[in-house]
Amino acid sequence: MFTGIVAGMARVVAIDKKQNFQTHVVELEGALGENLAIGASVAHNGCCLTVTQIEGNRISFDLMQETLRLTNLGSLAEGDLVNIERAAKFGDEIGGHSMSGHIALMAKVDQVITTDNNRTIWFELPESAMKYVLAKGYIGLDGCSLTIGEVKGNQFNVHLIPETLQRTLFGQRKEGDLINVEFDPQTQAIVDTVERVLAAKNLA
Repeated sequence: MFTGIVAGMARVVAIDKKQNFQTHVVELEGALGENLAIGASVAHNGCCLTVTQIEGNRISFDLMQETLRLTNLGSLAEGDLVNIERAAKFGDEIGGHSMSGHIALMAKVDQVITTDNNRTIWFELPESAMKYVLAKGYIGLDGCSLTIGEVKGNQFNVHLIPETLQRTLFGQRKEGDLINVEFDPQTQAIVDTVERVLAAKNLA
């Protein structure tokens, strides 16, 4: 489980590409790599990956075809940065909301509005996915637990404070970028349950 509180960014230092499979090597400095073990879970841009090899601060992760297809990790190049969160432990403070690290799809950055003290980013999603996007609800974007601001048609926005911009990739994101999306599991469960109940009533 993850909390959506990104601890920092890490650099991808090597990518070994094979058919429908990749291994990413990431440098995890300081607390990001502290007491890490083979088999541990680490979220990259919100996507849960498993540690497969440790060589000092160079940590390897394997990515399957489905991960490469559904997430923005498939478009990474050597030298790129990723948002990092270590898996939560029992007793940890949950500063964001409960997240699984399973990415549903990607959203496109439609507009970036920057002011003196914060930044507002508008995202675009397929119409079919907007049923899980509720104003003032939670959403996971590139591993960050964020509160949804406005919702209009197939677009929604979030407001980002300077701390988030400094600690995460959102300080660098621009129009056209693709962002990993994990919907709030509670919202998704409620929406899906209501749809099933209504569908059953209509068939009755």
